[in-house]
Amino acid sequence: MHKAALLTPLLAAACSTAPAGPPVHGESPGRACRSDGLAAFAGRAATSETGAEILRVSNATLLRWVPHGMMVTMEYRADRVTVWLNAANRIDRVTCG
Repeated sequence: MHKAALLTPLLAAACSTAPAGPPVHGESPGRACRSDGLAAFAGRAATSETGAEILRVSNATLLRWVPHGMMVTMEYRADRVTVWLNAANRIDRVTCG
């Protein structure tokens, strides 16, 4: 019973929500990805030139390539653009976040 009394505050703290902290390292507050025009990249080859163009069109500061079948984290970043590739290493879709 004594151990349960010691663990109760720890368990309660683990369930609490913390206020939003500062931006993630590298995140640019005020600079958000725009999705307008990103569908036009579908089918194109995954090259550094295409990546640079996607960054320019989207206004994002961070580019994330996702190879076919790769799992990714689902946290949202307003300044990131994600490029999903198919098995042929061509762009399947481009999304903000």
